[in-house]
Amino acid sequence: MGDGVDEAGWDVEPGDEIEPVVQAVGRLLKVCREAAGMSVADLAEALGYGEDMIRKIERGARIPRPELLDRADRILKAQGHLRAFMEDMRKARYPKKVRELAELEGRAVEMLLYSHHNIHGLLQTEEYARALLRTWRPAYSPDQLERMVAARVARKSVFERSPAPEFSFVQEEVTLRRPVGDTMVLRRQLEHMLEVAQLPSVELQVMPTARANHPGTAGLIEVLKFVDGTGVGRTDGDFSGRPVSSPRQLRVLDLRYGIIRAQALTPEESLVFIEQALGEL
Repeated sequence: MGDGVDEAGWDVEPGDEIEPVVQAVGRLLKVCREAAGMSVADLAEALGYGEDMIRKIERGARIPRPELLDRADRILKAQGHLRAFMEDMRKARYPKKVRELAELEGRAVEMLLYSHHNIHGLLQTEEYARALLRTWRPAYSPDQLERMVAARVARKSVFERSPAPEFSFVQEEVTLRRPVGDTMVLRRQLEHMLEVAQLPSVELQVMPTARANHPGTAGLIEVLKFVDGTGVGRTDGDFSGRPVSSPRQLRVLDLRYGIIRAQALTPEESLVFIEQALGEL
């Protein structure tokens, strides 16, 4: 890769509680490098990255990719000490808000997810997510963009849990027709949704634009329910968009989602609708 290639990791966000762990990993990398008798230049060449990038990692200003720690462990003969932090760095690479959301999704036994502007993040393909995030303003830097895409893709591992949570998605019709990226990106996105809809734990429904009178017009609704009977939810319309967990507030979101779910096309009708939308591209 050579000098100047900025692919070894991600910047640490100021104030992120993960920062002390990243700094500790950086110090450990430096100790292992010096114990192996290698200079920064030697290690950078062996790993295929620029010297400045290695220095950033060693001083805790950069979150190293897990695979970098794996390779560095072998090169420096660190006996697994660097490799032991791979999972920590795998989590640290995601922005704080995404880590918190992924933790909640990882505990949920049921997810109620209504999306009105864009296809829900858990349903997005990587190329759709990248194209969508490129539309945001102010624009992400290339590094920030790739970090956000990686985080969004990683969240989809929730489908692989065993037992898997029960998913209920309701998508507004417009999200299936807006050609984010381009027509081919949308085509592959719709094909992916048809595949996900075949999972036994997934129920996917479409809300036709013609359904004008439903409580989703105020914005997205998300409710995650946990095995102990508690839950967390949020909506654009109320509670200032903040996550809420009181039984009263969750009942409000449950009520709204229930009406939305009832007014949407059935799962079978929705699959036919998506297939028709796909055929029109």
